[in-house]
Amino acid sequence: MKSEMKRDTGDAAQALAAQHAELADLLESLEASDWDLPTRCPGWKVSDVVLHLAQTDEMAVASLEGRVAGFIAERVAGEEAASVDDGAGLMVARERGAPPDEVFARWSSAASTLDGMLATADPHARVMWVVGELSVRTLTTTRLAETWIHSGDVAEAVGAELKTDDRLRHIARLAWRTLPYAFAREGRHLSGPVAFELTGPGGEAWSFTPDEAPVTVVRGDGVELCLVAARRVEPSSTGLIADGADAGAVLSLVRTYA
Repeated sequence: MKSEMKRDTGDAAQALAAQHAELADLLESLEASDWDLPTRCPGWKVSDVVLHLAQTDEMAVASLEGRVAGFIAERVAGEEAASVDDGAGLMVARERGAPPDEVFARWSSAASTLDGMLATADPHARVMWVVGELSVRTLTTTRLAETWIHSGDVAEAVGAELKTDDRLRHIARLAWRTLPYAFAREGRHLSGPVAFELTGPGGEAWSFTPDEAPVTVVRGDGVELCLVAARRVEPSSTGLIADGADAGAVLSLVRTYA
């Protein structure tokens, strides 16, 4: 889907750094017992979620250094992972159990290293990732999306609230640009270009429009779209409206992770 949004997306690396900082503030406020609370990620406690984020930020560092294939092979050696989710679960299962302060320190180190590398990386450079080759900019936004999703998982588990701001525009854009991938994962094809006409948390317009006339248009709240793409809410529980050839499929298949 050859497409571009109508206005500049800003700096995704800065948005990721801000999301890392928000999660760090949340984790620093936790009691030791909070790390054992269950989350909405099946079978994962708060400590498992943070471990997963540490592992995947470490994987992103390995990607930028050109060694992601070896990184993955080392961590799943001897076992078959049927999917990306299964692989992530295997990695967590192998390394869970460290004290909260060690998990926090590991995640903080990985996040800081990644932020430093992305601050000077060429956003158009190509790197390898779990699902194949992508741009540094897309890798950055993918990390932003996952960090935001799991920050919400931790916050929900401990009864905290996170702010929503314009950094989520990067996530909505990622969901829009990767619709062909989301459809392909399910063995389906888009009928034609899709447009998102969304409203950000501050009332600003988030418009993502293709070069050609769209055959499907999604309208509504941008944060709700991000939550749907994160598989944290059902489309039917939001005010999102889709019209056109792929109206139902877009909202059921849209996603921001592999």
